[in-house]
Amino acid sequence: MTDRDVFLPVGAQPTLDQLVDQAVAAEELGYDRAWFPESWGRDAVTALATAAERTDRIGLGTSIANVYSRSPALLGQTAATLQEASDGRFRLGLGPSGPLVVENWHGMEFGNPLRRTREAIEIARQVVDGETVTYDGEYFSLDGFRLRCDPPEPAPPIDTAGLGPKAVELAGRFADGWHAVNYTRGGIADRLEDLRRGVELGDRDRDDLRVTLSVSCCALEDGERARELVAQHIAFYIGGMGTFYRDNLARQGYDELAHEIHDAWQRGERDYATDRVRAELRDQMGAAGTPDEACMQLERFESIDGVDAIYISFPRGAEPDEIHETMTAMAP
Repeated sequence: MTDRDVFLPVGAQPTLDQLVDQAVAAEELGYDRAWFPESWGRDAVTALATAAERTDRIGLGTSIANVYSRSPALLGQTAATLQEASDGRFRLGLGPSGPLVVENWHGMEFGNPLRRTREAIEIARQVVDGETVTYDGEYFSLDGFRLRCDPPEPAPPIDTAGLGPKAVELAGRFADGWHAVNYTRGGIADRLEDLRRGVELGDRDRDDLRVTLSVSCCALEDGERARELVAQHIAFYIGGMGTFYRDNLARQGYDELAHEIHDAWQRGERDYATDRVRAELRDQMGAAGTPDEACMQLERFESIDGVDAIYISFPRGAEPDEIHETMTAMAP
């Protein structure tokens, strides 16, 4: 049975208290896990620690902490501490982000994101396992680091996000899970093959990995409003968030459409970009409409072979009451 998680809308909540209230509500509604993003607003660690204190059962995790703004040893320490704070409910989600964020916001050279992600996973895993870390990599060389406290039991799993074939292969080879973002229902199949190839290269068991697929969701009594919010959200990511999401969509067989949406958005023709999403992509990438309509659409994603969990994300234009309405309507 596919788990149903929720991706908390950090930007939509005016206070930390209201953000954590969303995690409390998700627990009450029966969601399996609440994922906290980290971009340019509140840091995920403080929010997660607060949520761990105020919840009892729901799983918690980062989706996604980037591997440039914290050292791998600190990522391991953070994961160990949040696993302790949550009584064993934490998963560490890592990813490289992109050059816009890493270079412009954090002042770091982007370099080779795949290699850096691999090294971060390997070092963080040694830390949470309580090992004395000895590591000689391309980016990091460590000797003698070891947790002063007892390591968490069990050690928290470490997931990674990835869009391209090699990034997804890396997840299968080295991580405990893969976070799939910006995929159509049909387009994820090729990347699941990349994941399986990584599993084979790492001589691992596919059943030990958790594949979590993000789906943009909005379920409102005003079904047209819900559908419009999701179309605008998808258009924003393809058109306004650099080129990674555009190129990821192009790899799924939508090359011409992906560039059309991106270029229109960049020219300021955002209504046109949204129109193209509405006509061609919304029902392939999201679940939107009235509560009954949105839930039926979500079941199509949950039926994809190889997907272990769906996390419900909310369109960026949704108001807090619309987020709560959607979370309630689409609860497990």
